[in-house]
Amino acid sequence: MAEIEGARRSGPTLRDVARRAQVSVATASRALTSDYPVAEPTRAKVLQAVEELNYVVTTRAPKRNPAASLIAMVVSDVISPLRSLVATGMAEAAGDYGRLSSVYITGGDPRREDQVFSRLEEQDDVEAVIVVGGVEVTDEYEERMAAHARALHARGSQLVLCGRPPLPAGVPALVVEYDNRGGAYAATSHLLSMGHRRILTLTGPERSTTTLGRVDGYRQAHADFGVEVDSALVIPSSADRSGAYQSCQRALGDDLEFTAIFAHNDVMASGALAALKEHGLSVPDDISLVGYDNIPVAQELSPPLTTVYMPHEEMGKAAVRLAVERPAPGSGRERQLLGTHIVIRTSVKPLTAPR
Repeated sequence: MAEIEGARRSGPTLRDVARRAQVSVATASRALTSDYPVAEPTRAKVLQAVEELNYVVTTRAPKRNPAASLIAMVVSDVISPLRSLVATGMAEAAGDYGRLSSVYITGGDPRREDQVFSRLEEQDDVEAVIVVGGVEVTDEYEERMAAHARALHARGSQLVLCGRPPLPAGVPALVVEYDNRGGAYAATSHLLSMGHRRILTLTGPERSTTTLGRVDGYRQAHADFGVEVDSALVIPSSADRSGAYQSCQRALGDDLEFTAIFAHNDVMASGALAALKEHGLSVPDDISLVGYDNIPVAQELSPPLTTVYMPHEEMGKAAVRLAVERPAPGSGRERQLLGTHIVIRTSVKPLTAPR
């Protein structure tokens, strides 16, 4: 794949060209390669900026030194234990391959994410950019990420989506996912098999791909057990301890009837546990509780939390392996799905004999 580069860092950069043409860096990059379509008026603006700035464009195969190559991870935060563990796996695998690694934090702001990408798309030493975490999939998101994927690809770099769904066909992006839906199905099925029929679920942001997958697994388990879902028991929350605590408090205050809670992550489960205890309710004697992620806090809670194992560090490692090995298009290895499974501890009480 052709690489587009300026002659020297001391001269004008691709960012300067983009700024002069009033387009994104990704669009400027695409306009200077024939690999991807760009509207002719836009291409003309970019070429005019190139001429005005005397920007030297060459197309050649990148000559990257693997020992100096950078694997960059873009993430909303590293407060989440899940993302921290993914970053740990990424850093370990990058080191095993002799690569450097770095983490860029965006706070979940698409504008900051674009700024990070614009910077990385100009660097000659970036071998791959790994984006981690669920997202709300919209047309705008897909267009934005497709542009970044193509801009990176044009420079010989690679976009890897980690814990996010694939982009539309033809976009040069690799994908590492885990069985999000299957994990939620297993957690809910475990509660149903123990006789629970009123299972409250504390979800994350409603349009997040993570939330959608887990709600889908929750609903499918009910359907397979022949149990109707009460929509009042599907309660949106922020995906943190405070949000889950407040949502559980409201559910208890509204006198909703339920015998079990499926929280969409272990941190949320800890918030629900605190709310239950404040109301004088015991886990699992009064209310059974299941989480998701199997982060260290799950074992530290009292009682230890039944939860879903998610391969956090392996996700980071798999993303780096894909980025470095670059499976050929159509090989079937461009998208990897990692498994999940339930970890049974003592936070669930059977209401009937297990099925």
